[in-house]
Amino acid sequence: MYLLPLPAAARVALRRLGVRGLWDRGLSTADMTKGLVLGIYSKDKDDDVPQFTSAGENFNKLVSGRLREMLNISGPPLKAGKTRTFYGLHQDFPSVVVVGLGKRSAGVDDQENWHEGKENIRAAVAAGCRQVQDLELPSVEVDPCGDAQAAAEGAVLGLYEYDDLKQKKKVAVSAKLHGSGDLEAWEKGVLFASGQNLARQLMESPANEMTPTRFAEVIEKNLKSASSKTEVHIRTKSWIEEQEMGSFLSVAKGSEEPPVFLEIHYTGSPNATEAPLVFVGKGITFDSGGISIKASANMDLMRADMGGAATICSAIVSAAKLNLPINIIGLAPLCENMPSGKANKPGDVVRARNGKTIQVCEGTTKQPHELCLTGAMDVALGSGATGVFTNSSWLWNKLFEASVETGDRVWRMPLFEHYTRQVIDCQLADVNNLGKYRSAGACTAAAFLREFVTHTKWAHLDIAGVMTNKDEIPYLRKGMSGRPTRTLIEFLLRFSKDSS
Repeated sequence: MYLLPLPAAARVALRRLGVRGLWDRGLSTADMTKGLVLGIYSKDKDDDVPQFTSAGENFNKLVSGRLREMLNISGPPLKAGKTRTFYGLHQDFPSVVVVGLGKRSAGVDDQENWHEGKENIRAAVAAGCRQVQDLELPSVEVDPCGDAQAAAEGAVLGLYEYDDLKQKKKVAVSAKLHGSGDLEAWEKGVLFASGQNLARQLMESPANEMTPTRFAEVIEKNLKSASSKTEVHIRTKSWIEEQEMGSFLSVAKGSEEPPVFLEIHYTGSPNATEAPLVFVGKGITFDSGGISIKASANMDLMRADMGGAATICSAIVSAAKLNLPINIIGLAPLCENMPSGKANKPGDVVRARNGKTIQVCEGTTKQPHELCLTGAMDVALGSGATGVFTNSSWLWNKLFEASVETGDRVWRMPLFEHYTRQVIDCQLADVNNLGKYRSAGACTAAAFLREFVTHTKWAHLDIAGVMTNKDEIPYLRKGMSGRPTRTLIEFLLRFSKDSS
C-alpha cells in the first residue's frame, strides 16, 4: 500500500484552501485502505455549476465544501466517463475519485437502443473503481449514482480481469455500496455482473485448461452452490453414442479430448411439471477448423468458441441465484474440433439425432444449437449487437426490451425462406452445413439450424461479433466479453414475471 506523494508546493496550496492532508494527521500508509467513487453530472443549461449526485453533495458538505473547491481548480468540468482523483479530504477515504456521469436527464435513446443514463453510470463507475485499483487500495465504496444496479454492474464488470494463471496479480478490490441507498438493487447488479464474469472466465481460459470435462465440472460446482433446485447431468461419449447424435460425434472425433453432453436443470416453479424454457449453447472448447483448418492468425481466440455454452450456463446459474419461479433446462454439447486422421472430411455425410443427414461442405462446427457463433455475424454487426434470428415476434420483443435495459444490445436478422433454399439444395444429403454462396453466412447458418427445431417458438442468437472486447465497451477490459449474459438474465427475469 502506498500514499501518492504530493509536491511541497501542492501541499502549501491545499493548506491555504483549508485542506489538511493525511500527511498532517499522522496517519500511516497502513490506514490508507479505502477509496470512494462519487458521481457528478454534466452542467445543464439551468445550472451555474455541474451538480453532484446526492451522495456527492453529502460528502462535499461533510468536508465543508472542499471537494467542490478542489474540483473547480483542478481543470474543466468532467465529461462522461472521465475521472479525477483527490487525496486527503477525509480520514475515512484517503482517495476520492469523482466520475463524470453525463447528463442527469439521460434516458432511453431510441437511436442507440439502450438506456444512456445506465450506460453512463456503468462506464463512469468502472473507470473510478479502476483508479482505486491502480492506487492498490483493497476496498472501495461506490456512489449509487441514481441507479444502484447499474453502479454495481460497472464496478464488478470494470474490476474483473482474467489473471488465474499469472503469478503477479492486480490488487483485488472489494466494491461496496456507499451509504444506505438501494442495497437490493446493488446486490442485483452484483449478481448480474458476476454472471457475466463467470462466462468471461470460462471463455478466456485456455483450451488445455478448459476442456469439455472441466467446463462441465465448473458449471456443476457453480449451479449446485447457487440453489438446491438444480440438477446436473454430465453425459459421456457412450451416452452420446446411444442417443445417436451423429452430427455432434462427427465434430468431436478428431480430438483426443472426450466429448461431453452437459444437461442442467433449474426447477424454480412451484409446479415441477410446468413446461421449461430451454437454452442450448454451442460448446466447442477449441475450434481449429478441423481438416479445413483456420488461419493461424488469431486462432487462439477459438478457445471461446464455446461462448454460447458459457453464456447460457452462466445465465441459468444467475437465474437460480435469483430464485426465479420458472423451470429452465440448459443443454451444451461440449467437444473440440481438431484435425487428425479421424476428423471429418469435406464431402462426408453424417446423420443427426432427428434422422436428417448433413453433408459436410467444410470442417465446420455448425450443429443444431440455439446460441452460437459465426464469423459472418462479426462481419455483419461487429461488436455492436448480438444477432437474433427468430420466428416469434413475442420472443424478439422480450429479448429486445431486456437488451435496452442491460445495454448489451440485440438486433433482429432475417430468417427468410430465401436462405433455407440454399442449405437444402444438397447433392448427397438432406442439408448442407454451409450455404451455396459465400454471402449471408450468418443467415444461412440460422436457416440450417431451423431445419432441426421443432418447437413453435424459438430464437437463435449469434454472438460471434460480441465475443471479444477490445475497447468498444468501456466497462469491460480487453479480452473475452461474456456477452450477452446479462441480457439473457434480464430476459429470464422478465419471462418469470410474465409466467407468474
